[in-house]
Amino acid sequence: MMNKEQTRFLILALLSAILAMPAAAELSTFNAPGAGTTWSLECAIAFLGVLGCGTTPLAINDSGVVVGAYSDTSIVMHGFLRTPDAHITPIDAPEAGLGLGQGTAAYAINDLGVIAGAFQDSQSIFHGFLRYPDGSFITIDASDAGTGALQGTLVFNVNREGATAGTYIDSNGVNHGFLRSPGNKFASFDPDGSVFTYPCEETCLSPNGTVTGFYADANNTVHGFVRAPDGDITIIDAPKAGIGNGLGTVAASVNPDGTITGYSLDSNNVAHGFVRRRDGSLATYDDPAASTLPGAGTAAFSINIAGATAGAYWDASLVAHGFERGPFGRFANFEFRRAGTSAGQGTRPSMNNSWGSVAGWYIDGNNVNHGFVWQP
Repeated sequence: MMNKEQTRFLILALLSAILAMPAAAELSTFNAPGAGTTWSLECAIAFLGVLGCGTTPLAINDSGVVVGAYSDTSIVMHGFLRTPDAHITPIDAPEAGLGLGQGTAAYAINDLGVIAGAFQDSQSIFHGFLRYPDGSFITIDASDAGTGALQGTLVFNVNREGATAGTYIDSNGVNHGFLRSPGNKFASFDPDGSVFTYPCEETCLSPNGTVTGFYADANNTVHGFVRAPDGDITIIDAPKAGIGNGLGTVAASVNPDGTITGYSLDSNNVAHGFVRRRDGSLATYDDPAASTLPGAGTAAFSINIAGATAGAYWDASLVAHGFERGPFGRFANFEFRRAGTSAGQGTRPSMNNSWGSVAGWYIDGNNVNHGFVWQP
């Protein structure tokens, strides 16, 4: 007999499978109040270069609440929370710095409304945090994290049980993975041969404590990994993944069933999406509209409970377009008409929730980000 949580997952999976293949869909866009409207190097490289300039949604929970980050007109970063009725609340950690590129970023939100993220203090040191629905914060610092500029701890994921996962940067500037229990017990980890370990953002921690992400070896080849709750680490290398020069395999998301999605970069630097089942079987796929030119292809960033994946494909001009691929392989492509049409611009999904709704951002002709929610 299934327990309540298993029953919930089954119902969500069935509904998501139905909704993932829409006949019509709604795409709404938004900007955080006070968000900057110009590009600068400082916001482009802030927080390890993940956030960009403007409004950048990173996660959406099953209630439709979106979190992310935005840069203001002074190039200070702020987290935000957007409710389904489009009300946006800024999120600023109490000790966040106010210098160029400093501030707060909200990376993930669970279904109880607990937000995980990171802030950079006035010395440009990173610290992780959890923000609870009542607005209170706790700070999270890995014991081996460095205490110099651009070192420290970043929390990227929080599951329903309150466990967190992310990366810390040590005093030598090397990234390591960590898992933190709700009781504040840390487990640091690195796959064998790793010189850079990066549990990925938003959806890379499952309810049972499985963590996924990627690492780089000494030859600059990228490999995906999955770390089981008992600490065992399995390497993920997609077929035809390239070797060296930053090529290889990126595991980008794990769902409650333990299915992982991500993408690989082949020897021609073309991206290909993949789905890896819990039994280790792996299948690759490409959006039919994707170009096969170097720098183009298909990349998946999120997988929901039904097995629907969300990501981006790039055309021959290296412009990004959004997609959601249903559990049976059908693609629904989407983009925003105001998205830029030059290389590096376009529509960039970040995460899909159990209902198939996708949060992400589009990049305009001035290389500034704007938030969106795509709903089937």
